[in-house]
Amino acid sequence: MSATRVQNVSRTSSRAAARATAVTAIAASAVLLLSGTAAAHVSVQPQGEAAKGGYATVNFKVPNERDDASTVKLEISMPTEHPLSSVLPQPVPGWKVTVSKSKLAKPLESHGRQITEAVSKVTWTADGSKIGPGQFQQFPVSLGQLPENADQLVFKALQTYDNKEVVRWIEAPQEGAEPESPAPVLELSAPADDHHAEDTKGTKDAQGSAHGEKSASASSDGSDSTARILAVVGILVGAVGVAFGVLAGRRRSS
Repeated sequence: MSATRVQNVSRTSSRAAARATAVTAIAASAVLLLSGTAAAHVSVQPQGEAAKGGYATVNFKVPNERDDASTVKLEISMPTEHPLSSVLPQPVPGWKVTVSKSKLAKPLESHGRQITEAVSKVTWTADGSKIGPGQFQQFPVSLGQLPENADQLVFKALQTYDNKEVVRWIEAPQEGAEPESPAPVLELSAPADDHHAEDTKGTKDAQGSAHGEKSASASSDGSDSTARILAVVGILVGAVGVAFGVLAGRRRSS
């Protein structure tokens, strides 16, 4: 190959590598930008799982998305279509919490008694602390009894900054579209009874197959012995082949 051709090939490879690097960098930047935008809103996640018909402790995660202001207030509205009989916020150092209640149009049944009012809003106000730029804060709340006839709960949130700006995270999710200001959504898992039934079924299946496994153990032992013998024979054959190859190579070299 001539020197000129080698140089042309080298230049072409360098250009292709540079283009690939540029495309990779652009794609990575786009992913970071999109993920940052998607993760900037107020969200809610359970500690463990939030099973239908049960109780759960959840964390409302509040990131500060401003470079020149700090978050000083968070308001979380409870879902009105599925009132919760128990809402207990956990104290957060540096924040004052206020719980607001309202009358229910239809009373709730909880542990054999009627509930005529329920928590409608929980508000955290900065009291010696705040969420600064580049920071986030979690606000834990115990919720229950979770509805049995819903797959998710939507909580509307208001985030207030110390420059008086209020961001309203209140848009419910829509299929096929991402809201600009999405509300926190708590996904509900299957009822705990269903999980218990599945575990019981798995145990019964395991017990039912135990006898079959024991009866097959004898034949399995015999198969294992045969397999071991064949493996040893295979190793010996391989060793003979290697030795033959070495001797053949020496003969050719001589």
